Amino acid sequence: MSDLNKIALKIISNGKGILAADESNGTMTKRLKAVDVVSTPENRLMFREILFSSESMKEYIGGVILYDETINQTTSFGKSIPSLISSTGAIPGIKVDIGAKDLANSSEEKITEGLDGLRERLKRYYELGARFTKWRGVFIINKKYPSTLAINSNAHALARYSALVQECKMVPIVEPEVLMDGDHSADICLRKTSDVIKKCFDELILNKVDLSGIILKPNMILAGKNSKVKISNEEVAQKTLQCIRNSVPREVPGIAFLSGGQSEIEATENLNLINKNNNTEFIMTYSYGRALQQSALKIWSKNTKDVKTTQNIFNHRAKMCTLAAQGKWSYELENK
Repeated sequence: MSDLNKIALKIISNGKGILAADESNGTMTKRLKAVDVVSTPENRLMFREILFSSESMKEYIGGVILYDETINQTTSFGKSIPSLISSTGAIPGIKVDIGAKDLANSSEEKITEGLDGLRERLKRYYELGARFTKWRGVFIINKKYPSTLAINSNAHALARYSALVQECKMVPIVEPEVLMDGDHSADICLRKTSDVIKKCFDELILNKVDLSGIILKPNMILAGKNSKVKISNEEVAQKTLQCIRNSVPREVPGIAFLSGGQSEIEATENLNLINKNNNTEFIMTYSYGRALQQSALKIWSKNTKDVKTTQNIFNHRAKMCTLAAQGKWSYELENK
């Protein structure tokens, strides 16, 4: 077992999942504005510090993805954010792409940038305490897209990023996200997502990436949010498992699904059904942002000094997600 494989398994084993707290300052400003909180470095830190200090970090969270601002911050009690996370037993991680820009010659699509200077940035993040990283490629679905150009370009970038990360002794999270936006069917989502994931692994293998030392972070297979043909949660689970089974090499230790615009309950229920029906050898867990934080953020915004209530809400959500990662969640447990 390689050191990278050990890190990956520590993050996602025993029902533990990943807290995606890597919102850019722009995204975090929108989230805070929506709950009438002013977005300042101090307020962004205050909310995240409350989450990172919660009891659930020890039991349910295996890793936390940070943003550049956050990994460089110091807590109110003088500890660095990576040290606080490490003290709970979770592993600090860092988002290293610099965002999705218009793809040349296919301007409706996006290409994720950030390879320039990445090797040097990775060394600095490693020194700050990060042991895993994240890079997100994003794809849209309609009659023309995703194009072969977008699939190939983003898969290549994800592979080059992964090779550099492993060179720096960190675990890359590979995140090819096929967006829910649109009116496409779940079957089209299944086909397009499979195409994207397969191409990513073609490129990872070409770039000699150790597949036992990565974590895949894909979308679940869902109908577009404007689709007239919705599918049941059971069908979401079956189609998602079909996609993973047919697209992901066996060496990969696990899958940490993104929530991708699903509500907290939807993301939890779908993950639970995936695990109840899991006929693969892969660990299936979560890497959620809003689906872990949204309720806690709403409560916190009403009284930013009420740490305990905010943490209780977050602890409950993290527990529900971990139960789902073990196939043990139910609606009844939500209200206990």
